Amino acid sequence: MKAVIFDCDGVVMDSEPLSFALLAEQLALHGRPLRHGDMRAMFLGGTLRSFWQGARTLGASLPDDWVEAQYQRLFDRLRLGVDLVPGVLDVLDALDAAGLPYAIGSNGPLQKMEIMFAHHPGLWNRFGGRVFSSQTLGAPKPAPDIYLFAARSMGVAPRDCVVIEDSVAGLQAAEAAGMRRFGLAAQDDGAMMAAAGATVFHRMADLPGLLGL
Repeated sequence: MKAVIFDCDGVVMDSEPLSFALLAEQLALHGRPLRHGDMRAMFLGGTLRSFWQGARTLGASLPDDWVEAQYQRLFDRLRLGVDLVPGVLDVLDALDAAGLPYAIGSNGPLQKMEIMFAHHPGLWNRFGGRVFSSQTLGAPKPAPDIYLFAARSMGVAPRDCVVIEDSVAGLQAAEAAGMRRFGLAAQDDGAMMAAAGATVFHRMADLPGLLGL
């Protein structure tokens, strides 16, 4: 291992609960309510556009301009504040102590990450500007492009990178990139991530030991 690449939502930023709460409100408003667990199983790790497409297929009457409007609703909510995933700062401390570089590769737009990072001064600088969005590349996960791009930004071969994810789509992207994979299962037993080839863990506090730090 020569570098680590993190997903953002649910791995660095604890933003998924509020994101799914907003999505649940929209599905109920547009005639297709779903339970939180069902939404996670179907849509975790995707983009709002893929959510829009999937929800319409399920019968939700989401309008054509829904994706842009939902991003604005989400940005407005995130501007009120978002917590970090518990223990993630300790992981970064351990990586710094080992002299290992790290980056973020997310399916979310860069503007969303900038809003979230604004609540945690200094954290953006710790990533050295290596906070990347697959939407910039036009190839969201499970395409491997974002992880390959992050590896190049650090000058590290894909085989020497480790990816930290919380979704099957993200793990599929890491596998396609030829990278070792760890899956954070904070909400369930992680069986789906294990089936996708990840080493599953349940608390960020356990990750330094798993990485041999």
